[in-house]
Amino acid sequence: MKKYLIVGLGNIGSKYENTRHNIGFKILDKIAENEKIAWETKKLGDLSRFRYKGRTFILLKPNTFMNLSGKAVKYWQTIEKIPLENILIVTDDLNLPFGSIRLKTKGSAGGHNGLTNTIDHLQTQNFARLRFGVGAEYRKGNQIDYVLGDWNQAELKKLPERIETSAKAITSFSMAGIANTMSEFNGK
Repeated sequence: MKKYLIVGLGNIGSKYENTRHNIGFKILDKIAENEKIAWETKKLGDLSRFRYKGRTFILLKPNTFMNLSGKAVKYWQTIEKIPLENILIVTDDLNLPFGSIRLKTKGSAGGHNGLTNTIDHLQTQNFARLRFGVGAEYRKGNQIDYVLGDWNQAELKKLPERIETSAKAITSFSMAGIANTMSEFNGK
């Protein structure tokens, strides 16, 4: 049976719950809700798992805070014996318009500290990621306040549909493969 580690990046605590930086958590919460599965606090994060068409999905929301996410990713990859090609990291991206998604098979961290730490712990940039656009509607120097800020009203209206689309892309990643998923979902 194939196993997949799907990691949503974010920060723990109610202070960060509805921030742009926590979109990775929100997308995984939607998958858990759709599958009617609960979260369990384990070492270095909250985990949930389900099976779908002969595949096991292990959802992980690291509790290490964003900038140390790689420690949890590496730990659960090792414990669950997940091959690198079956890991998908879900994160926010300032360089994409709000709500657009982009899947990639590899790449740099692009200034994202959670990805930087994950690259450091996995010792490679060659892992899949789903980047969710949060836009760049901030004044120069206010990037941190922006990603740690709450969604505006217009974004909140569109967010449920965009989260659902992202959840479908994650399922496609494991069922149809990364190349087909990129063709179907990138830029949507």
